[in-house]
Amino acid sequence: MGRILGVDYGESRIGLALSDLAKIIASPYCTIPNRNPVWLKNKIQEIILEKEIESFVIGLPIGMNGQDTIQTKKVRSFAKLIEQFNIIIYFQDERLSSQSAKRSLVMQNIKTGHNKNFIDDTAAAIFLQQFLDSKSNI
Repeated sequence: MGRILGVDYGESRIGLALSDLAKIIASPYCTIPNRNPVWLKNKIQEIILEKEIESFVIGLPIGMNGQDTIQTKKVRSFAKLIEQFNIIIYFQDERLSSQSAKRSLVMQNIKTGHNKNFIDDTAAAIFLQQFLDSKSNI
């Protein structure tokens, strides 16, 4: 029984969130720099082994009109990069997750201006929780 890793992919930072072992609760985990593909694959592999990851939920930034954006294509390319791990990849609509994360952090009196990493891993936790909630109704 493993965990699910939520991934909020960005060009400079990648926010990560983890489910608990029962796959009920998502929590922010960390933010990693998006240095280069080789470093990124190695870092993801470390996390897979350390946290016993059995699937990924990658936030898909679909435009407000429901269409793919330039960032959507970049996220799909990232998904292709990690397909080599032979771990199931799910996509979750992440529209407005960063705004929700920022609002949540502000309500907790956490300054977000210089702490963008908190926004990224909190956003990952938000859409991972949405994914977990949608699966619990099945």
